[in-house]
Amino acid sequence: MSKQINVALIGNPNTGKTSVFNALTGLNQKVGNYPGITVEKKEGICKLPRGVKAHIIDLPGTYSLNASSLDENVVIELLLNKTDKDYPDLAIVVSDVENLKRNLLLFTQIKDLQIPTILVINMSDRMAYKGISLDIDHLEQELKTKIALISTRKNKGIQELKELITHYKELSTEPCLEASSIDKAYFDNLRKAFPNQLLYKLWLVITQDVNFGKTDRKTFEAVEDFKTKSNADLKRLQQKETIKRYQFINETLKVGQTIDLKAAKDLRIKLDRILTHKVWGYLIFGLILLLIFQAIYDWSSIPMDFIDSSFASLSEWTKNTLPEGAFTNLLAEGIISGLGGIVIFIPQIAFLFLFISILEESGYMSRVVFLMDRIMRRFGLSGKSVVPLISGTACAIPAIMATRNIESWKERLITILVTPFTTCAARLPVYLIIIALVIPEGRIFGLSYQALTLMLLYLIGFGTAVGSAWILNKVLKIKSKSFFVVEMPNYKLPLLKNVALTVLEKTKAFVFGAGKIILAISIVLWFLASYGPGDNFNNAESIITAQYASENLSEDELNQKIESHKLEHSFIGIAGHAIEPAIRPLGYDWKIGIAIVSSFAAREVFVGTLATIYSVGSDEEETIKNRMAGEVNPILGGPLFNFASGISLLLFYAFAMQCMSTLAIVKKETNSWKWPLYQLVIMSAFAYIVALVAYQILI
Repeated sequence: MSKQINVALIGNPNTGKTSVFNALTGLNQKVGNYPGITVEKKEGICKLPRGVKAHIIDLPGTYSLNASSLDENVVIELLLNKTDKDYPDLAIVVSDVENLKRNLLLFTQIKDLQIPTILVINMSDRMAYKGISLDIDHLEQELKTKIALISTRKNKGIQELKELITHYKELSTEPCLEASSIDKAYFDNLRKAFPNQLLYKLWLVITQDVNFGKTDRKTFEAVEDFKTKSNADLKRLQQKETIKRYQFINETLKVGQTIDLKAAKDLRIKLDRILTHKVWGYLIFGLILLLIFQAIYDWSSIPMDFIDSSFASLSEWTKNTLPEGAFTNLLAEGIISGLGGIVIFIPQIAFLFLFISILEESGYMSRVVFLMDRIMRRFGLSGKSVVPLISGTACAIPAIMATRNIESWKERLITILVTPFTTCAARLPVYLIIIALVIPEGRIFGLSYQALTLMLLYLIGFGTAVGSAWILNKVLKIKSKSFFVVEMPNYKLPLLKNVALTVLEKTKAFVFGAGKIILAISIVLWFLASYGPGDNFNNAESIITAQYASENLSEDELNQKIESHKLEHSFIGIAGHAIEPAIRPLGYDWKIGIAIVSSFAAREVFVGTLATIYSVGSDEEETIKNRMAGEVNPILGGPLFNFASGISLLLFYAFAMQCMSTLAIVKKETNSWKWPLYQLVIMSAFAYIVALVAYQILI
């Protein structure tokens, strides 16, 4: 078999679909977006027996082919478009052994599309624990497929699944049941009108709002004529179809599945009583957050110090080893220093993703969503809004995309508008370097002041998001109703492989995504800081030598004065001085102003920008933290980064919309430039005012 097999991985949420994907693909996977939309697309390569390869695409979780969200539409559109390059040769439906009845609804629908389909029953290691036994032969006969009974936790059944994928052509494509019997006359007419098309495919075209490729669109335009029934009648037919399918599933499971309730041992109810308690639930969640932020500081300090000193040494080594010239200066002062300003934060970002992944894998995150619904309702949001708000601690972009699961447009719009207030990983480098400079290293009750400050910034961001939602709920005159439904998955020990792959993928995406921007900006900033117009820049050496002729300066001190003078009269210095009057009341100098402006491309560029600016012309082997700590306030004297200016900067970045990528996603999700422009103006103005007030009070 020479050609590559296209395999679609499909399933309900919380069935372990990601675990199956990771087990099949390992490190041979990548994450992107579907063409033209911002729904996340995971795909990978699985090596099969006899040298065969399978291209596996992990589709968004869906409960059925009756789509109610944009994510679910992605599944239907792929399964209906044979012209799509990712159209599956094989569908793998992943089910959970404890929720087999519900999972089989989706399986029977996909079988009606006559795509070769394998049923994967996951979490088989819990069968004895839950008192479940299965008659696989009977299930395979009734469902007209092959079944892979697997446990990704125990790594059982994966090889058998790979064998089934290899021999996918031997699978039956016969549907499990005759769903068209719900309205025989209607479906007979449909069959006669389109004798060469699949009946169930036609039915989905009639009932679902989906997009098609050019070929399919021409083929199915005539189907519109069959929308003679009212929407209410079509909904009733869909309900009849669902009932018909569940009747078949119930009959199949009567023989195929046995559950001994006496043998089932379950601590879930007891744990839920504690973790979702109206008092203890919030205290436990708060304690978990405290431990996470403390760990981020304590565990990452050693690797961060190593990275910081390594980049400083590398920059110095580059200057001393390579021939003098513009290229060496660019490499040492621009590229290495700029990248060093972001690489240093890899340990802390990786730890953040590690903890988020563990909370999601264990099933606890769903309890947090349920718990926070009680609060969200009071502010015009639903519990589903908590998912984007918590996801925003990683990145606002996927968090805003996650609002698609919110049915109410008003709640979805409000969530989109307030999510950027939550502290994302891109703010983390800014917070960490400023906190290290202005917050002392003491401890209270075993918790460091710096960790508590970081947690406070997260809480301020979340609180501002919720408060803004309350205001928007009063201001926006949009009528809508919604109901909150959340599935509580079983508690389980996180799979080490899943957690490791998540941390690796997310950290890599963050670093490489930011790295591209930082590299480009570092080169531009180095050029702007290394060159300038007029005599003040070109004759810096003679000007400074004459100015300090009467003082007994050493050669190093004189060189430092010359480089500082050149930097101040460079292109970047001129631009910085132009905006300095606007930011001086906040306690910032022109260098910080340049960093703030450049960080609009991405917040984390702030540190990289300062690293580039401060390293230009410096011959000393110093870390970025030491250079920032040594900066002097030209007007008031003393350290530039003192408590007042530090708190002002922290609050500015807590509230400002410093991310053009987020603005682009908001525009795409709301289909209007109005909302992102509102965000930019209001958040930036609010950030400026809060930072101004904080500095003027604390100075």
